Amino acid sequence: MKKYDVIVIGSGGGSKITSPAAKLGYKVAVLEKDRPGGTCLNRGCIPSKMLIHPAYVATQIQEAHKFDIHINPHFNVDFAKLVTRISQTVDADSEGIEAGYQRNPNIDFYHAPGRFIDNKTIEVIGERITADKIFIATGTRPAIPTIPGLAGTPYMTSTEALRTLHLPKRLIVLGAGYIAVELGYAYRALGSEVHFLVRSRFLRNEDSQIAEEFTRVFSQLCNVHFGAVPSRVEYNNGTFLLTYQKQDGRAQHLTADALLVATGVTPNTDTLGLENTSLGRSDKGFIKVDDHLRTAVPGVWALGDCVGNYLFRHSVNFEGEYLFRTIFAERKDEPLRYPPVPHAVFSYPQIAGVGKTEDQLKAEGADYVVGLNPYKNSGMGMALLSDHGFCKILIDRKTKRILGAHIVGEEASDMIHMLIAFMNKQGTLDDLLNMIYIHPALPEIVRNAARKAQAALPIGSPLTGTSGLREETKV
Repeated sequence: MKKYDVIVIGSGGGSKITSPAAKLGYKVAVLEKDRPGGTCLNRGCIPSKMLIHPAYVATQIQEAHKFDIHINPHFNVDFAKLVTRISQTVDADSEGIEAGYQRNPNIDFYHAPGRFIDNKTIEVIGERITADKIFIATGTRPAIPTIPGLAGTPYMTSTEALRTLHLPKRLIVLGAGYIAVELGYAYRALGSEVHFLVRSRFLRNEDSQIAEEFTRVFSQLCNVHFGAVPSRVEYNNGTFLLTYQKQDGRAQHLTADALLVATGVTPNTDTLGLENTSLGRSDKGFIKVDDHLRTAVPGVWALGDCVGNYLFRHSVNFEGEYLFRTIFAERKDEPLRYPPVPHAVFSYPQIAGVGKTEDQLKAEGADYVVGLNPYKNSGMGMALLSDHGFCKILIDRKTKRILGAHIVGEEASDMIHMLIAFMNKQGTLDDLLNMIYIHPALPEIVRNAARKAQAALPIGSPLTGTSGLREETKV
């Protein structure tokens, strides 16, 4: 049996440990059953944003008439060329990772799945290896719902949707989370007729007011069937026939030449042989860890999506850097403390958020006020002819601390960063107001929301948030 200092299972978020540990002189084995780079690089963040940005461009072209710019909106998209370019770009990056591993004398790269034989022994390509320190970063994969007839049809998950060279004329999307609305929007903007089947609402984890505004705008772009429960899928001669039940029990039918299943994810832990170990898993299959990301087996840690604390690449990067710092670089026995963890949804309109939602604060009985300002009530909002979107800030009534911030609209994923920074430094409403904002830049929308929160502080019942799309001066 071959002995290493470190074994890393997964080359996505696990990369925050692999190369840094090797640079310190540790002998490292990295196991990867798929393309190096993990979900983010190969079938997630990077290729999806490379597809979504052209979709944003297409939307701008389609809406140019609002600015008295008249062009033919019936443009052509070379979809095959676009997707080929995306795939070639991410594949080159992935191949570069593997090449880097091969050049490093302290790294052995196993391009194959690994399986635990016992607590500290892993079998890979017929070989058994072990290490003093083992890190599991195996991520997640698309979860496939049990719908009669679905299995065996050429449906797409996010993986296939980012690789197919064919732009369908009509696409059905099952799902209402961020993957569904990002890819569904991209296909719609690039020329497909898109139909969403939604059981309850879009983006259930978002602040409900943000989700309502998103739904209002998004439903004008795509065909959305609410209260729809899929009951059967058929596929014949290149056409999907999907039967679904409405809330009143009536059966409805949709046909399309493509079907995207984006109904959630499941952790890649079921093929690791964890039943041969003492590692614990939750009912949903996520590996159980403590506040140091330690599993129940000494010397074995887990991080990222397979743990399920946060399902973002930026969060696993943070976890990986924490593990490297505390175990290898500084060797400190300190728990993992997450700063405010932000997120974004790169659909249309764009969404970004950090901290608590108003729904959570209401459930907690928190004493807070809300500052909410629409895009249209700002100088840059006037230039953009904004007809949707707003910034919403949640402020503790007594301390004026920022409890949460949520934005729906243009450049939300960029604008949220000023609020992330303030929250990371225990910032208050006064900090938001005691700075000079460039006029007329989009962040003035944040400032105007802060002004509304300030105006709300002396009024209102102590346990009730004060919000609403009230008017605000442009300057």
